[in-house]
Amino acid sequence: MCRQTLNTCAWLVPCHRCWLRCAGATVFAREALVRGPNGESAASVLAQVNEANRYRFDQACRVKAIKGASELDFPEAISINFLPNAIYKPEVCIRTTLAAAKANGFPLERIIFEVTEGERVEDGPWFAQILREYKRCGFKTAIDDFGAGYAGLKLLSDFQPDLIKIDMDLIRGVDTSRARQSIVRGLVRLCEDMDIQVIAEGIETPAERDFLYDTGIYLMQGYLFARPGFKSVAPLNESALAVAAK
Repeated sequence: MCRQTLNTCAWLVPCHRCWLRCAGATVFAREALVRGPNGESAASVLAQVNEANRYRFDQACRVKAIKGASELDFPEAISINFLPNAIYKPEVCIRTTLAAAKANGFPLERIIFEVTEGERVEDGPWFAQILREYKRCGFKTAIDDFGAGYAGLKLLSDFQPDLIKIDMDLIRGVDTSRARQSIVRGLVRLCEDMDIQVIAEGIETPAERDFLYDTGIYLMQGYLFARPGFKSVAPLNESALAVAAK
């Protein structure tokens, strides 16, 4: 298996983007991204992943993300995307993560496992069990791209994560779209009832940021605030933060 995934394993290079806490203008967490050794896109790396090497790729991503976060020595949490279809036994998969955290001295409570709602999962209850096992071990959990994929509200009925990230397609132009505004407000109320934190992703304009802030979303991510940092901590757009902290 290792020979089949040699390029894939070698091409995992830490790259990070920020989740901002706009109330107070601080960094809440940093998301680990996949890039090639010279900054090649995630798509070029993920194109090498197949059924035979999916599990090893998923495990390698976790180890690289934790090691990279430790080396950069930032105080915020690290969010790691994982592939639910690569997991057969959650307790076995978690061992690698626990070992990497211990080896790098990275606290478990600062690790967030994030899964995209767009990942097709045939067995919803089994998927929810994976997330419950992660929470039991002390990790935080998040659902990415909420509102754009296969699971949606059904997944929330089976499992309540610590955070959900509203898909950028619902965020784009939200300041001028009544339909998007109604959906976002509804999601905020729903998550408040379920004690789930909400993150808005893909924010590109001050108008989008201001509407979301006024709606009660204080965790945000997007190019307005920072671009991903390749092998580095992403520099922040201080002017965008200062306005958001109004």
